[in-house]
Amino acid sequence: MLLFAEIFRDVCLPILLIMAIGWIMDRRFNLNLDALVKLNIYLFVPVFIFVKLAESDLAGGEAVLVVVFTLCIILAMGAGSWVICRLRGDGFSERTAMQLSTMFYNSGNWGIPLMTLAFTDLGPVVQVFVLATMNVTTFSIGLLLANSHLETEGPAWRKFLPMLRQPSIYAITAGLLVRHFEIPVENVAVIWGPLNSIAAGLVAFALLTLGVQLSKTKPPSIAGRVAWALGLRLLGGPALAIGLTKLFGFSGEIAAILIIGAASPTAVNTALIAHEFKADSRFAAAIVFYSTIIAGFVVAFLLFGLKSGWIPWAEMGEAVPVKIESTGLGR
Repeated sequence: MLLFAEIFRDVCLPILLIMAIGWIMDRRFNLNLDALVKLNIYLFVPVFIFVKLAESDLAGGEAVLVVVFTLCIILAMGAGSWVICRLRGDGFSERTAMQLSTMFYNSGNWGIPLMTLAFTDLGPVVQVFVLATMNVTTFSIGLLLANSHLETEGPAWRKFLPMLRQPSIYAITAGLLVRHFEIPVENVAVIWGPLNSIAAGLVAFALLTLGVQLSKTKPPSIAGRVAWALGLRLLGGPALAIGLTKLFGFSGEIAAILIIGAASPTAVNTALIAHEFKADSRFAAAIVFYSTIIAGFVVAFLLFGLKSGWIPWAEMGEAVPVKIESTGLGR
């Protein structure tokens, strides 16, 4: 029990405290959430992705596996929420909001600070590939899912335009090109210095923004679909990740990182997408709110279990290389 308390104090409590500061600041000054979100989406997150990809030591084969693993989590959660909604007899709007709320988790505002605190060296490196995958799928699969019932003027390819406007897509491309061609951008101080400073500021700024977002959310009570979505996101996500890490051959710290990451709360963008495309936006906002509050306790419990050796192939400690041979993928 002492270990659990220490984990919550050292990893989860700092995250919740910075979020609380954002919440308090918004209550006092009524901050402009739109401006904060734009700074996150169009500056801090893409710069962070580029910097982490450019300096990443994760092997190509391992990076591919992390991406495929994340895609499997997304698709499995989408299928599970679809089945639950069908059994409940929910309509399209409710079903779409449920799928968005369980498929796409907050690997940026929440995930990056968490990994930085819990897994100082390897955590942010692995998480940036999860974040990149989440960004691409949220603004491709997520948008197509949300607006599939709406009529679009002109050709079908226009549905992909929102994805092409996301700077993270270009940050991913640029970072991968820098890595592939071994371009020494970090040696150009006038460029790398500002980029590194902005990337370092993401953790605090993202959590403050999340606190402001929660301050402006008016959620319904936890019951019915809300309870189902919270259980699927916060319990089903890590349970699925435990099985997939074994299947993919992940072990040691990298397996622990992926399991903990799958317990992240619902991504804020899902509520924005639900609102934009006339899904059940109040429900989506409620899942963002409640899952963010509850996730700290779930993560602390998972970290406690991993440190206690409950999952033999995901014990926390020194990183253990992924066995690429067992998956059929080369480096």
